[in-house]
Amino acid sequence: MKKYLSFFKIRFIAGLQYRAAALAGIATQFAWGGMNILMFRALYKSGGNSFPMTFPELSNYIWMQQAFLAMFMAWFFDGDIFDNITSGNIAYELCRPCNLYSMWFTKNMAVRLSKMVLRCLPILIFAALLPYPYGLSLPYDLLSGVLFLLSISLGFLVLVAFSMLIYITAFYTLSPLGIRILATSVIEFFSGALIPLPFFPETLQPLIYALPFASMQSTPFLIYAGHVKGREAMENILLQVVWLAVLTAVGRLLMKRALKKVVVQGG
Repeated sequence: MKKYLSFFKIRFIAGLQYRAAALAGIATQFAWGGMNILMFRALYKSGGNSFPMTFPELSNYIWMQQAFLAMFMAWFFDGDIFDNITSGNIAYELCRPCNLYSMWFTKNMAVRLSKMVLRCLPILIFAALLPYPYGLSLPYDLLSGVLFLLSISLGFLVLVAFSMLIYITAFYTLSPLGIRILATSVIEFFSGALIPLPFFPETLQPLIYALPFASMQSTPFLIYAGHVKGREAMENILLQVVWLAVLTAVGRLLMKRALKKVVVQGG
């Protein structure tokens, strides 16, 4: 365990150095979150009361999404991992006395969390100071707050576990670019990053919520907003646990099979 904590600390501290990038990201997320809220406000004013989420719930959802964007941004992948696979430098990684899957998993967690730490608090403070119903409010109740903390932790782990599958595909392809673009598009669409999942057609929602993508960020943010609560929230959290176990097991199995066929040329 100590070696994985060391990997985590090294990557986490390294990620904290990019303060200028974090400031640029904060400004971008302020602007993007504000534009989204104003766009939906115009839609709500023109469409009556036939929307699946109340506007305060939607505001909470959007601001939480922006605050924790660095944790859940689907387009972010560790380029060093892909380079190590395609260049053959993975041979050095295999010489380390540790599990390669666990090491990469730990590194991915550290990089994403370091980016989130730099950006999260300023966005939350800014959003909380905005007037109702445009700003961020407290969770629906104490239970929702506790379930949110549990759900966002599980959602983060589900996303990292799914990202590991994308890294592993690089063992079987000449270039990882195509699968990265495809995976990013699918995750963004079905995780509620572009449009909150309650706005999808009701006939498709059972299928969409059953996919692992909804467990990444839609579930925790809907719990915080109060749109999903009580028994339904607990059922969604249980689904997150199931997907985390499945994705991790599949990832470890695929990694084990891939490493049996690795051929590194050069000297």
